Amino acid sequence: MRPKLPRGGSQSHVFTGGHEAASGPKLPNGAQVEATVTALRMLADPTRLRLLWLLREGELDVGSLALAVDAARPAVSQHLAKLLLAGLVASRRDGRRVLYRARGGHVRRLVTEAVQAGDHLVTGKPEHD
Repeated sequence: MRPKLPRGGSQSHVFTGGHEAASGPKLPNGAQVEATVTALRMLADPTRLRLLWLLREGELDVGSLALAVDAARPAVSQHLAKLLLAGLVASRRDGRRVLYRARGGHVRRLVTEAVQAGDHLVTGKPEHD
């Protein structure tokens, strides 16, 4: 029995049991899936999403971030600690301050695409590639 395909799909986009189906790509491995799920969970928190949005553009310290997202410094510090552990944020010491930034182009693009997808849902703008 042939697997049911999504509308507009083709056989090359069907995945089964972690193996290539027809000529399609392989599924991501367990470690890749786990890292991705962790990253997406981090983005699911409104404050963390806002922090990452700000950090896409460059380095900021906890005080600047707390002011920008209208949150207490300890709360922002806790969010940043989670983002650091998840590998989405990097930090460096600058004298007595610690500066944070989004870690790499993939993270910056992920945040940008997620917010833009949300904008399309909210505004009804047509989807595009």
